[in-house]
Amino acid sequence: MPQHREHPPGSPPALPVAQRRGAGRQRIVVLSASVGAGHDGAADGLAARLAGHGFQVDRYDFLDLLPARAGKLLCGAYHRLLTRAPESYQRLYQATERAARPGAVWRALLRSAERRTLAALPPDTTAVISTYPGASQVLGALRQRGLLTVPVFTYLTDFSVHALWIAPGVDAHLAVHPVPAAQAHAQGAAAVTVVGPVTDPRFSPATAGQRAAARARFGLPDQAPLALLVAGSWGVGPVRQAAAEIQATGVAQPVVVCGRNRALAERVRQDGVAHVFGWVDDMPGLMHACDVLVQNAGGLTSLEAFAAGLPVASYRCIPGHGRTNAQALEEGGLAAWIRTPDELRPVLGELLHGPRGQAQRAAGIALHRAACGPVPAITARTGRRAAPPAPAPAPAARPAGRRRLVLAAATTAVTVSLGVAAPLTYAYTKSPARFTTVAHYLDGDDR
Repeated sequence: MPQHREHPPGSPPALPVAQRRGAGRQRIVVLSASVGAGHDGAADGLAARLAGHGFQVDRYDFLDLLPARAGKLLCGAYHRLLTRAPESYQRLYQATERAARPGAVWRALLRSAERRTLAALPPDTTAVISTYPGASQVLGALRQRGLLTVPVFTYLTDFSVHALWIAPGVDAHLAVHPVPAAQAHAQGAAAVTVVGPVTDPRFSPATAGQRAAARARFGLPDQAPLALLVAGSWGVGPVRQAAAEIQATGVAQPVVVCGRNRALAERVRQDGVAHVFGWVDDMPGLMHACDVLVQNAGGLTSLEAFAAGLPVASYRCIPGHGRTNAQALEEGGLAAWIRTPDELRPVLGELLHGPRGQAQRAAGIALHRAACGPVPAITARTGRRAAPPAPAPAPAARPAGRRRLVLAAATTAVTVSLGVAAPLTYAYTKSPARFTTVAHYLDGDDR
């Protein structure tokens, strides 16, 4: 059975400078975080685009730069809150989403990562890009104090933008669409730039032949409408309920992807769902085989579906960014937000067979084709000239006792205060004077 991998695994640990030397190419460092797969997936896309334009790219996992395994504790605490107490997490999220700056515990943890972050950057670094808010906060602080002298960029991975993504000191914020750009702008982000998504080029609309071949390869029905149900690399949320409800509509057969959650995959099979996968290496192929995407987080998989020409529906969304991303995607005209089970059947029918689905397919494809990409915005700030793109770039000590308890409590508190990619509600009516535009908003979408 094919195995699901939405994106390549997390970045390797930092290497000595001598092992990272390029042949005189300009070096850009990308900081991500292996919290789910979305931050790493965006970093993979950025690294591939930059490498294709002749840059030497280094990748680091920000969680590895936190001291005493605090990064692993942070990730684990967030995962446990999301899976074991989702509504409690939602309440905590709502109570903290309007914070103007990180809390005291979070600031202390970030300060502890500054030395290791600075030490990880090679001396010939020309720019640093973050796809994780914690890394952006650290890089912005270093930049403000003059300890980091090269431009710093934040790539906003979601469609909704939490205030903690906007770190003082960051030179420019790169967004995938005008909706998150407007949110970042309203919160005073510097040099907001709409650059579009950075997904794998294999995500593209399927021909009839590709669709038939993909269905045969995955053992799927030849003709039946198929709804691809995804729940991120962790397989979180009420996936079993959503799968049963899609099946009960009779409009489409569910094809369920459970990511790393093998136990979930087995339970969904026991529920009588015929087409269930864990890890899938060929997600572009699986999207070619299906007719609509149903998702619960609004992350990178949605962007990949747009590129593949699939209409997208948000349903039974996870707390925090899952719900605010659903609102932002609906606001941008890119995905339907199905709020109740009664809406599921008619909305899926519209997306599969009606003008609503056609409009969303066109909007998703245009999102990928209209934007200029991240490289011009980055080179504009660095003052360096990128090489022409390559024709086909290659696929790219444990704390003990009391100290461990303190770290566990601290990282749990940080998880709550950050919300891990948590977004903030819209504030379109504000117009901070310090806002500047580096690149272009997508034609016709600047609402």
